[in-house]
Amino acid sequence: MMMKIIDAHIHFGVSEGFDHVAQESRQVNSVEFLAKAFADNHVVQAIAMGTRRGDNSAVCSPQTPDLGGKLNPEHYNQPDFIRYCCGVDSSALPGCDLAQSLAEFEQLLRTPQCVGIKIYTGYNHLYPHDRIHYPFYELAQQYDVPVVLHTGDTAGTRGLVKYSHPLEIDELAMAFPQVRFVMAHYGNPWIVDATEVAIKNPNVFIDLSGLAAGDFSVDDFFENYRGYVEHLRTWMAYLSDYGKFMYGSDWPLVRVDTYIELIRRLTPEKYHPQIFYENAKRVFTRL
Repeated sequence: MMMKIIDAHIHFGVSEGFDHVAQESRQVNSVEFLAKAFADNHVVQAIAMGTRRGDNSAVCSPQTPDLGGKLNPEHYNQPDFIRYCCGVDSSALPGCDLAQSLAEFEQLLRTPQCVGIKIYTGYNHLYPHDRIHYPFYELAQQYDVPVVLHTGDTAGTRGLVKYSHPLEIDELAMAFPQVRFVMAHYGNPWIVDATEVAIKNPNVFIDLSGLAAGDFSVDDFFENYRGYVEHLRTWMAYLSDYGKFMYGSDWPLVRVDTYIELIRRLTPEKYHPQIFYENAKRVFTRL
């Protein structure tokens, strides 16, 4: 029997940017293409990270991976195999009607399709432990959903990585010990620091998305980046708890089949059921 997989970190929706990166890895940014790729590789569920939609929604509103039209929680227009984290546009919060914004987030969090909150640290120039975020963490605690935070390098040059350094999650995890926090992308390239934060804080987890991107051969990747691969393996083993790691791909930045194979070869086989499926079910309890 083939192992079931949950992809804990994808991007999804109508976007020229997503269209372009999908084409770069010989893919198509469409429901039909993704559904077939998932079925072929036994991916039974995915979690899309909310990004700003193309319907001119206010930036203070929750960011969702909508197909292009305004999201109606009663008539959710995502495919059944996708759930999502609603995204916070931190840079807009100082000028927001915070009460209205929180009410909109709460409306989504009452639906089964919304399984968490996403904070785009680095892209938005505020630290994750900035108190302007606290009401959203309180919502996450109230609704028992995790908070995913971008950690590590940012795409393009407009992000500031001091805000997305994984050490910045430590203070946050201590302030909200009842909230599950997910460090997206393993804090790459600060793997050592991300490992320490996950060891120290029982409520901090790691998704393995974004460790590679594009259209590549796994054999070539392991040959050309041997030092990087061994560095990852060393610190994952040092963490000594594979219950902390979740598979995620960052699709459409990488091919579904290629990235599954990469993570399979990177991690010990005996922990694959946890990494590829069980841990996501524990962290994202609505799946």
